[in-house]
Amino acid sequence: MENPVIDSKDGGGHDDGVLVTCFSEVSDDVTLHFQIIRLDKQIYAWIGSNSAKLGHMSAAASTRPNDTVSVTSILGGGSDNTGSGIARRLALRTGFNIILACNIPKNIPVLEADAEKKLIQKLISLGYTRPRSVGSTS
Repeated sequence: MENPVIDSKDGGGHDDGVLVTCFSEVSDDVTLHFQIIRLDKQIYAWIGSNSAKLGHMSAAASTRPNDTVSVTSILGGGSDNTGSGIARRLALRTGFNIILACNIPKNIPVLEADAEKKLIQKLISLGYTRPRSVGSTS
């Protein structure tokens, strides 16, 4: 069962300002809440379930020259916390620096995977991801 998507956007023109998107989805009887804040070359995302607490926060950024991604924990937890893997994959998928705060139960891996899937689907629909063909030769 999906909740309606609630989008709110603040800012100026197409690439100017800050774009904010908020939505909620239900997954395995748990309501997941999402907030995406799109800045110039960075995306801040928050995923929560039971409360509006920030949770663990991770940062991920592309590193040169091999286009790999480095991840660090900013608040709580270590590199194995719930959000660090999601942050790394989002940085790879979008090409943006990612700040991800994640407050979902750690003991339900299916919920984490579902939250990531729903977040990526939303990022795709907003046009914030790179095409999969980037880097391939035709």
